[in-house]
Amino acid sequence: MAEWEGQSKGNLLGYKIFIFLLKNLGIGVAYFVLRFVSFYYFLFSTKSSKCIYQYFRKRLGYSRLKSTLSIYKSYFTLGRILIDRVAISTGLRNKFTYTHDGIEHIDNLLKKNQGGILISGHVGNFEIAHYFLENRYSINKISMVTTRDEQQSILDYMDSIVIKSQLEFILVKDDMSHIFEIHNALDRGGLVVFTGDRYLPGTKTLKGELLDKEAHFPMGPYQLASRLNMPVLFVYVMKETKKHYSLYARQAEFKARDAQGLLNEYTQSMEWIIRKYPLQWFNYFDFWKDLKK
Repeated sequence: MAEWEGQSKGNLLGYKIFIFLLKNLGIGVAYFVLRFVSFYYFLFSTKSSKCIYQYFRKRLGYSRLKSTLSIYKSYFTLGRILIDRVAISTGLRNKFTYTHDGIEHIDNLLKKNQGGILISGHVGNFEIAHYFLENRYSINKISMVTTRDEQQSILDYMDSIVIKSQLEFILVKDDMSHIFEIHNALDRGGLVVFTGDRYLPGTKTLKGELLDKEAHFPMGPYQLASRLNMPVLFVYVMKETKKHYSLYARQAEFKARDAQGLLNEYTQSMEWIIRKYPLQWFNYFDFWKDLKK
């Protein structure tokens, strides 16, 4: 089985090159160079390409030709989203626009001032959401639970150039101390964000069906959210055009202490967003494990 290894691809030099292009030559030039980088990954990232091919071919039912072409399109789409993320976080926020669908759910949650849980996935560009939300709301804090799966050198470099925002990272730790940080963030009336579609090897999981096949999902977000009996939203930020994004928010309806029920709602929501934006789901590993059946 090909598993997610806990770290994304890319290196510090690559980040510095694209940031130089963004600042000096603009987003269009960065996108142009990205075409060659994407083609490199298309040719040489055989392990991830095989997995994403199976996603297009077996789960979405694309033809062999369309599935193959979609591999390149997927890498290129991911690259554009990463470039956008860097651009927005380093001072080019005013170059982008966004619309929203279901923003009233976030309005209602924040009016209660009791905190809330947002569950997203490795789709679209959710990490830019806080730059748009901060212009609309007065939010105590936005905390994202993460493994910080980039190389430390990249993290240090990005921390040195990004515009300070209200987003904070809660790092998942072996001693489970991140649970206390999550509770503290919620007690302050903040929003805590989880990605619900990826887990590290060795962690506890729940089974759910996505795109007509059973898969494993991290138990933590669903178990914690169902036990806290707090409002839960499924939230996604999806790329539409070159400089425009759409934010989607959906209210979860589930029984207290029913982690499986919450997961089932999440997979239905994820399937809807994946089918709407098939090129913007970025799990480049064998998500369903054995896709030959």
